[in-house]
Amino acid sequence: MIKILVVDDESSIRAAVAYALRREGYEVEMAADGQEALDKVDTFRPTVMVLDVMMPRVSGYDVCRRLDGQPRPAILLLTVKDDIVDKVLGLELGADDYMTKPFDMRELLARVKALLRRGGYVQQMQQEQEDVLRLGDLTAEIFSRTVSIRGELLELTPKEFDLLVLLMRNPGRVYSREVLLEKVWAMDFAGGTRTVDIHVQRLRKKLGSHYGIIQTVHGIGYKSTELPR
Repeated sequence: MIKILVVDDESSIRAAVAYALRREGYEVEMAADGQEALDKVDTFRPTVMVLDVMMPRVSGYDVCRRLDGQPRPAILLLTVKDDIVDKVLGLELGADDYMTKPFDMRELLARVKALLRRGGYVQQMQQEQEDVLRLGDLTAEIFSRTVSIRGELLELTPKEFDLLVLLMRNPGRVYSREVLLEKVWAMDFAGGTRTVDIHVQRLRKKLGSHYGIIQTVHGIGYKSTELPR
């Protein structure tokens, strides 16, 4: 989950921004001043920091300075000032964007999303989600190339794994034997579609009582489907 740290010495603004971000599905923590923010950067490790400039103890500008030269979140600065010098200073200190109070919450959310897109965090999360496929009780983890049913690992050959993952990526989609042969084995029809049938039979045997996840579409090929509970 994407983590966002909201830093503002005004409790009402801090709470309102945090509430809006949580409604968008982000994990949010708050800090009331710059020093607390610096402490939470080390422990919470936020992806984005919504950072007020004018705060006691340690200002937002000072937070930017102290984070210089180390891994840092994307920073959206908030300030009551509307001077181009202040904006330039914030950006030169490493801030990624700048908003002036009072602000519209919808614009703030849009700017946070823009920072996430710019940093590639949205694509990263989508990729991480794609790395784990689930179909009912069946789970396939792409990175580790493992398949399990309710936590119990199945022993699959590389081609059995590739075949199952292809079917799981698009439940309900019917794949002809020729297409499966091409995508999994990189072979054309001349390679022999019997290879597909043999691997499906072996897969179903290893799936045990969940063999019905792979269904035969007579005269065409195969598809995957979630079993009724």
